[in-house]
Amino acid sequence: MTAPAIELVDVYKNFGQTSIIRGVSFAVPVGERHAIIGPNGAGKSTLFNLISGRLAPSAGTVRLGGENVTGLAPYQISRRGLSRSFQVTNIFPRLSVWENVRCAVLWPLGYRYSFWRGVEGLADVRERTEAILDEIELLDRSHVPAGVLTYAEQRALEIGITIAGDARIILLDEPSAGMSAAEAARAVALIRKVSRGRTLMMIEHDMDVVFDLADRISVLVYGEIIASDVPARIKANDAVQTAYLGTAA
Repeated sequence: MTAPAIELVDVYKNFGQTSIIRGVSFAVPVGERHAIIGPNGAGKSTLFNLISGRLAPSAGTVRLGGENVTGLAPYQISRRGLSRSFQVTNIFPRLSVWENVRCAVLWPLGYRYSFWRGVEGLADVRERTEAILDEIELLDRSHVPAGVLTYAEQRALEIGITIAGDARIILLDEPSAGMSAAEAARAVALIRKVSRGRTLMMIEHDMDVVFDLADRISVLVYGEIIASDVPARIKANDAVQTAYLGTAA
């Protein structure tokens, strides 16, 4: 039996006397698109930080592919096949779009710190960078400084950086936040494309995006999972409607 891509077992996170995550347990099967929803302050980003290693749990266990990664540093977890994006766009604005992605593909392709080797002549790096830019539909913008891209293009670039290491598991934190309906629709199409063959876990407030993309949804309220199910059942769940979607949902 294949181990879940992501598994949390009775995970807690306290900041001083304040409990933010309170006994969360759930598993995300390999290849699933899983959304985490919940009101502001529910602990969703804290949960992502625990999975990706930015924070260590106060108690409990985090596993990736069956391996216990509790308390490992973010780079150690990344090298085990997990990559993530953030709520605030996290790119190098003065570098070109091409250079942003190229930076992200170097380590996964086996290139380490080397001051005497020029990067321009590395054919595999060039091919991988081009393939990612084509996949995120920014190939024609490759030599533009990343800082002058539109907001939606910058989010697409960040997704490109996220998948550059060929991660098996990707975490996206509010990928459509701040977008128009048309931009969000394009973001959904892009996420569906890049998550094919990967496990996706995302935090998202736009319910159209959530119900369009997710195979399964977990609802986090005050640091606890109150429901985890397929979208149709989440929509019909009375506790979810009361806590998050609204009683008229």
